[in-house]
Amino acid sequence: MLSWRRFSFLIILGFTLTIFSFACTNLNRGTTQTPQTATTQNSDKPAISSLPQQTQEIVQSRDDLFYPPRGDVRLVVISDLNSAYGSTDYDPEVDKAIDLLPVWEPDMVVCAGDMVAGQKTSLTEPQIKAMWAAFDDHVAAPLRQANIPFGLTIGNHDASGAKGKEGNFKFKQERDLASEYWNDPEHDPGIEFIDKNEFPFFYTFKHKDIFFMSWDASTHRIPPEKLTWVEKALASPEAQQAKMRILIGHLPLYAVAEGSRNKFGAVMANPEELRAILEKYNVHTYISGHQHAYYPGHRGKLQLLHTGIIGSGPRQLIDSDITPFKTITVLDINFDSPKLTTYTTYDMKTLELIDYKQLPRFLKGHNGIVLRRDVEYQDLKADEKAGCVTKLDEKLCGNQ
Repeated sequence: MLSWRRFSFLIILGFTLTIFSFACTNLNRGTTQTPQTATTQNSDKPAISSLPQQTQEIVQSRDDLFYPPRGDVRLVVISDLNSAYGSTDYDPEVDKAIDLLPVWEPDMVVCAGDMVAGQKTSLTEPQIKAMWAAFDDHVAAPLRQANIPFGLTIGNHDASGAKGKEGNFKFKQERDLASEYWNDPEHDPGIEFIDKNEFPFFYTFKHKDIFFMSWDASTHRIPPEKLTWVEKALASPEAQQAKMRILIGHLPLYAVAEGSRNKFGAVMANPEELRAILEKYNVHTYISGHQHAYYPGHRGKLQLLHTGIIGSGPRQLIDSDITPFKTITVLDINFDSPKLTTYTTYDMKTLELIDYKQLPRFLKGHNGIVLRRDVEYQDLKADEKAGCVTKLDEKLCGNQ
């Protein structure tokens, strides 16, 4: 009997120690986890087995993939998908981005332009149509099949608005065929239009209490009559009664990338005038592309999401030695948060998170300073301000 009691005691003791050890181990994991691994264990992580096979393979290749907490509205933002002129092929990162959408389950995908590889007068109608057919196969059709709305803006390689000396569109055929593609009912982007009269060049729509405007920033100038339309649309009840206003355009207001992107013609020609209009009507964010470089910035009250690129040719940020990378951004909107938006941006090759605090605190482009979104002008040191003024001037570097 004594040996049986001793045996029973040892069994109970061993079981108790096992439970205690397991609890301590999990307690230690909870206190030492990085944010990435901690978040992967919350309810925002999808059931892997429920994902499409190609998505499962991507997720399983990255055990520490970060799953951001979901906001009231979630957008996935992409830009500059194209490759060489006339190409109907896309870089692997484009397909990878689309395959990953079931992981993030966005309410909408937003594209800041350059979906195809035009802007070449020698391209024939069949070649242009073939590019849009390839875009449909790789991007638009999978979004329609998944019932994910697609908010877009036209880029210079989609349907450039550049004009010749006589005022005619240099790439009229590309503009006509882009309009034909997007106005085909079979290619319905699934958004709730407010003003569709000049879709896909100038139009407005709404989604989940957010007012969206897309303007044709495929060139550096917006005609005066279109700015009248912009103001009228932003002043409308639909815009002002919305909880948030977002603008989508291809060219940014200010330069953020080196080389040919940091010059007149690669950004909007009158950025301060445009910013004044947008701030007047409380536009929160301008989502842009074209620079091929990711930079989450702001100038004055306007948030500036320079989307980066998932196609060919990422570029270096101004005055930065950071290796260029391809990016995709998950943008979560929380209406009750003072900051309103949270960016989760991934390096599309590695799926590592991009910590924007590792990016330059500000960029000194030829047409004005852009501050990183967590930096205010008053945060800059005296030597930083002086360096900006030396490179640019007081007005372009001044307090906003």
